[in-house]
Amino acid sequence: MAGDRGAARLVLGTMNYGTTVDRDRAFALLDRFVELGGQWLDTANCYAFWSDPSGLGGASERVIGAWLRARPAGRARVRIATKVRYDPLVAHRWPESAEGLSAGAVAAGVAGSLSRLGVDAVDLLWAHGEDRSVPLAETVAAFGALVSRGTVRRVGAANHASWRVEQARALARDQGVAQWSALQLRHSLAQPRPGAALPDQGHKLLAADDLDYAHTEGLDVWAYTPLINGGYVRPDKPLPEAYDHPGTSRVLGVLDEITVETGATRNQVVLAWLLRQGIRPIVGVSSLAQLDEAVDAVDVPLDDGQLARLAAAR
Repeated sequence: MAGDRGAARLVLGTMNYGTTVDRDRAFALLDRFVELGGQWLDTANCYAFWSDPSGLGGASERVIGAWLRARPAGRARVRIATKVRYDPLVAHRWPESAEGLSAGAVAAGVAGSLSRLGVDAVDLLWAHGEDRSVPLAETVAAFGALVSRGTVRRVGAANHASWRVEQARALARDQGVAQWSALQLRHSLAQPRPGAALPDQGHKLLAADDLDYAHTEGLDVWAYTPLINGGYVRPDKPLPEAYDHPGTSRVLGVLDEITVETGATRNQVVLAWLLRQGIRPIVGVSSLAQLDEAVDAVDVPLDDGQLARLAAAR
């Protein structure tokens, strides 16, 4: 991420495109993101089956594909990351019909994504979550085969334990195929109580050991839900109950102090805090104003003293 500037340091989350974010608004957000220098788009083949009346995924990828067709120069200006693992194969039957990570499921999932996106290759393919029903060596080989064919340029692991990622990387080395080179986990400044259940099924929180592992091995780290669905700033979307503990109160207090010192918003300070750690935040905005606010976070200066205060509050 060292060579990236401005919006290129962020990832545009497109999960709700085609469902709660209609096509026209999605096009406007994509146009604005590219105009500001943004590059990475994050989607998944299962997005967003839970919001789609069909009960199936694919809406987000179809909207991105339509945008690429309407903007012939767009493909050269963006990098596309998508995911396989959770797409329901039967409408309204999830998780029991989730595709999984067998070799056949991975190949079929990527073929579907390429068709919906209207592209010959994606820049990064994530394993969206673990699938312990399939030998890890099989999944690793399937991902590696896609890279060898040029269908996928890089591979990464989302919602995986670090030890599992290291095991997969060792298998890839033995097989002579591409290794997972990126991690995607949920992360934000505020943290839930230890052991508290998150309201979002399948989410895995980034731990200090995950970040240490990634930095040691040279893996990219992407953070989803960095703004906790508006919980820092929207009274109508308070932080989930799992975040109701004294540590959150301390963090929010210091956060407010730093907003005064920097002139930034709460959301911008949180994003700047992630960026200072070499983490690429995925911003799932639904308006141009939210997108502009997120991009401006790149220029928020956080000094070492402010970072230390935030660390102590957590």
